[in-house]
Amino acid sequence: MKNQRVKLLTLSGIFAAIIFILTAYIHIPSHNGYTHIGDAFIYLSASILPLPYAISASVIGAGLADILSGFAIWTPATIVVKLFVALLFTSKKDNIICKRNVIGLFLACIITFIGYYLYEAVFISNFAVALLGLLGYLTQSILSSIVYIIIGKAFDKLNIRSKLL
Repeated sequence: MKNQRVKLLTLSGIFAAIIFILTAYIHIPSHNGYTHIGDAFIYLSASILPLPYAISASVIGAGLADILSGFAIWTPATIVVKLFVALLFTSKKDNIICKRNVIGLFLACIITFIGYYLYEAVFISNFAVALLGLLGYLTQSILSSIVYIIIGKAFDKLNIRSKLL
């Protein structure tokens, strides 16, 4: 039991680090932030790790990316959005790419889209100007979904989840 907890904490830390790197350092500048594929590993962590560990990896990795890459103002939105996104996926199925997780991709796009839009609109007190960020949020979700599906299918073929856990 204790060995399993150490393994889960270690995997959570690895996922948080990957999410951080892919978000903070491998991104495309956009309207007032950046577009990245770090969300693919949020989806992946939530499809492999039990929920508390997945949420921790997601929130820590993405939150630190905002703080340490000069976009700390986005951290509150990131924490809330990524927490809800992680809740959409399940690690309780045999495969990473399963019906629930594919549906989770669409819902994650909606949550990301609405969550960041509302945060930006309230923060700048202008709902019209905040519309400029929507294309970036949509692009980020679509790219992350594609990367997630590619990696998830490869992990499923290699049976990675059972090897990791």
